[in-house]
Formats: sequence, C-alpha cells, structure tokens
Amino acid sequence: MLLRQFKGTGPGTIFLIIVTLLAIWVSAFIKLQSSFSLYFDLYPMPLYGILSNLIGTHPLPGIIFALSSVSLMAFLIVNLNTSSFFINERTFLPALIYILLSGLFPQYQLLNPALFASMFLMLAIRRILESYQIPGIAYNLFDGGILIGIGSLFYANLIWFGLLLLIGIAILRTGNIKEIAISVIGLVTPYAMTFGIYYVLGRDINNLMSVLEYNLFDKPTSYVFTPLTLVAVAFAGLSTLVSLVFLLKLMNTKKIKSRKTFSILIWVLLISLAVYFILPSASVEIAWITGIPVSYFLTHYFVYIKKKLFPELLLYGLFIFIIIIQIWYLK
Repeated sequence: MLLRQFKGTGPGTIFLIIVTLLAIWVSAFIKLQSSFSLYFDLYPMPLYGILSNLIGTHPLPGIIFALSSVSLMAFLIVNLNTSSFFINERTFLPALIYILLSGLFPQYQLLNPALFASMFLMLAIRRILESYQIPGIAYNLFDGGILIGIGSLFYANLIWFGLLLLIGIAILRTGNIKEIAISVIGLVTPYAMTFGIYYVLGRDINNLMSVLEYNLFDKPTSYVFTPLTLVAVAFAGLSTLVSLVFLLKLMNTKKIKSRKTFSILIWVLLISLAVYFILPSASVEIAWITGIPVSYFLTHYFVYIKKKLFPELLLYGLFIFIIIIQIWYLK
C-alpha cells in the first residue's frame, strides 16, 4: 500500500513527498539548534566559512537554507535517473528515500558542509557519466574534477571522491593519460584559485593550510549513538545490503550504460564508507553523501523485486524508525 502510493509519478505523490519532508524537518524548527555548536564550525573550510558568515549565527536561516538544499538534492537525485534512466522506471522513490535518510541524525538537520558538498558531488557524478561514449577527450571529466574540488572547499573530505574521476575513466572510457591529467587539473583548480586569492588579498596562507589539515585529518567530537539510532542505522544498513545483493544478481541483465552507472554508484558507497571508518576527520555528517547511492539501490530493489511484502515492510520500517527518532529528539 505505502510502496505503491510512493512509486507513482503524479501530483499526489509529489505532495506526499513534500509532506514527508516537512514532517521530518519539524523537529529542526522546534529545536532550533545552531550549527555553531558542532565541530565543523571551529575551523570551517573557505567556502563554508563564507556561507556561514552570510547566513549568520541565528539557527533559523541556516535550517531554512539546509531544508531548501535537501529539496534541491531530492530533485537532482530524481533528475539523474530521469536523464540516464538506469533504473528503467520513472519514479520519485529516490527522492523519498533520501529525504527519509536525512532524518536519521536530527542533530545534523541544519546548516552543515557535507550537505552542500553532496550537491556538488551529484553534479560531478552526472558530468562523469556524460563522458560515456564521447569521442576524443572527454572534457566532462575536467568539469567533474572542478565540481568535486569546489565541493571539498565546503567539506574537505569530499576531495577523496576525486578517485571517482579515475574510476570513471576506467569504467566508462578506454583511458588515456590526457584524460587523467585534465581530471587532476580540474580537481586542483579550485585550490589553486583559493591559494591565489589568499595571496593577492594578503591572507594568511599558513592558516589556510592549518584549516585544511584540521578538516582532513584531525579527530572531531565523536558522535554519540543512542541505542535507538544504532538500531535504526543497522536496519537501514541491512536494507541497503539486501538491495545491493539484489542489484548485483541482476547486474548482467542490464544495459551496458546502466551497469556502468550502478558500478560508479557502488564506488561512491565504498568510498564514503572507507572515509567514515578510516579517517578520524569524518563523522556521521557523511550520511548526506552515503544517502545518494543508497537511495538508488533501495529504489531499484523496490521497483524490481517481485514479492512486494518484504520491500513494503522495509519501507514501513524506515518510516517508523525515522518518526520515532524525530519524536525522541524533541524530548
């Protein structure tokens, strides 16, 4: 019942998704938590620092801006499938799942750098995928590098997703030195410009280096998982694992471009997990990035699985856990 309702593409489905988004973010507006109480505002990356200064210290504008950004992310996630059609069905389910996942950690439903970085990563993934079967040198990879580089000036750990450029070349292209070179040049260009601007304006470049080092390698304040959050994350993780195994079983039956698209999304998931578990600088804010591939994997599972009872239970489970987490957060 619930799954069938959200698999539609009509105005009613869009309305339900908007209602779901607003319901999940109600707690953020009631709590009005300031992002300045979190670690990433101690030594913000250059672009995130500018954004924070423009929005100000009052939490309300930041939460409104973050909510608008989630809405834009939901659009970008749906639009990627609409343009590439790798799931082979037009559906708003990826947007719904991403919105649901955004409620797992209500403490991060506010202005935060990983959310903005995820938008640049989405645009970069699209540019990387568009390099498929382009004759000659694919300058889309240069664009993808620039987008990832800009995004990392909001959230430093996005720089590790520059590996997607090389992975994209390996999966989508025949591979040559020129394309690798332009990808790397695109990735470092935003940093070259940032250092240049600092130099021209007489800003402290050593301070900039310290900010980069802190955001890439220093350990932030650890996120304290409550038993409820642990169970909810475990449920979401198990659901993702089920959907991923299901996808891998069907991978050889898909069209070539769909297989390559899903392969890149699998790498996005693997890189985000590696960053979280290996680097001390990453915390649960990376869920904004991990949610991108997870949204597509679960959507693919919900669309293609023949027995509908189990996926229906998974979707109900996600809704129930998110609702309980949001209510518990308000206590």
